[in-house]
Amino acid sequence: MRSVRFLCSLLMFSAIFYTLLPTTSYAEDYLVGSGDVLKIDVYDNPDLKTTVRVTTNGTIVMPLLGQVTVSGLKVSDLTKKLTRLLADGYLVNPQVNIFIEDFRSKKAVILGQIYRPGIVELRGTTTFLEAISSAGGLKEAAGDVATIKRISGDKQEVIIVDIKSMVEGGDLSHNIPIHDGDTIYISKGGMCYVTGEVKNPDAYSCNKDTTVLKLIARSGGFTGKASKSSVRIVRLVDGKKTIYKDVDLHSDVRANDIIVVPESFF
Repeated sequence: MRSVRFLCSLLMFSAIFYTLLPTTSYAEDYLVGSGDVLKIDVYDNPDLKTTVRVTTNGTIVMPLLGQVTVSGLKVSDLTKKLTRLLADGYLVNPQVNIFIEDFRSKKAVILGQIYRPGIVELRGTTTFLEAISSAGGLKEAAGDVATIKRISGDKQEVIIVDIKSMVEGGDLSHNIPIHDGDTIYISKGGMCYVTGEVKNPDAYSCNKDTTVLKLIARSGGFTGKASKSSVRIVRLVDGKKTIYKDVDLHSDVRANDIIVVPESFF
């Protein structure tokens, strides 16, 4: 009961913080992208004040300057860019302020034991708890571990978030930032996750009689590119991620295990 109350307190705090974030943002490291709405002020030049949405090709139209490419720039770098452009023959010592009035370019997906599964817009730097809060919080059936699927280039990474450590130990080191394009999965208690070279990577129920082979079978079996002899189990042991390599397919699994089937390079 104490753990549940502690988690509720954490989520309530995050929800209040997330809700009370202003419609504008001072996140200097936020990367501007298509769909974001920018509010731009130039001190002592009210005629240059504008609110504009970033187009699909990553540009805005700015008074005096016309079309300016902004996508992929940090807010701080964009501020410097507009300051430099305005100083180039237009204004003396311009002072530019930029705020994010609407975040639309950065998104994550939350699935599983959450009250409002779906897409979450990432308002600046968004942590795991803030994302969970914005999706309505965890259901009672949620397990001790969440998984985050993150794709970087052509590589896919599965990150374990130890909810139990946050709940019982108050260890907020697991409250990691969520990245654009992440998929967060909150599994039920007694669930395992299968990823990599299987036909249907997903979360599946597991118990003391479940083996690696059974889970792979439930996930549709190996793909043609799978390395069947190099299967790994990622498991939390005393709050630390432990990786077991080249496991026997008849090995038993534990709740919250992640079964990783790598690609064969031969």
